[in-house]
Amino acid sequence: MFTSGDDGGTRWAAIASLVETCKLNGVDPQRSLADLLTRLVNGWLPWHWANPNAG
Repeated sequence: MFTSGDDGGTRWAAIASLVETCKLNGVDPQRSLADLLTRLVNGWLPWHWANPNAG
């Protein structure tokens, strides 16, 4: 799925990096990536992500 084409290795490395970063920080990778993709599809921009622990 991610490894086809000339830049497949680069795409795979990016996904693997995101998953491992989630794991190292005690975050469920599937839930985190699903949340991120849902937000992006709905027009959300990364700099609008509010810190739930702020304030």
